[in-house]
Amino acid sequence: MHPTDPQVTAAADQQVTAEFTTEPFHGEGEPPQHAVAARDRLREAGLEPDFGPLGTSVTGARDAVLPAISSVLDSALASGAHRITLQVTVDES
Repeated sequence: MHPTDPQVTAAADQQVTAEFTTEPFHGEGEPPQHAVAARDRLREAGLEPDFGPLGTSVTGARDAVLPAISSVLDSALASGAHRITLQVTVDES
């Protein structure tokens, strides 16, 4: 496919939501460093994640979210995550 093909252009315009958890969990108190590092990579990419005790989610343009998620995975693993569970959903509306 060529970058100007309608399918490629439509894919770039898609909105996606990425939801992920990093493990190990640390219970009560401050979030673990791997979770904070993942959140910070999203913010550095210009995205505003929903950061909670059981996971993080972010919604945005596909061409912004997917590269940021690659950075999230690398950063979380480098900061001590042993497992990352990721789900990406395309906004169909």
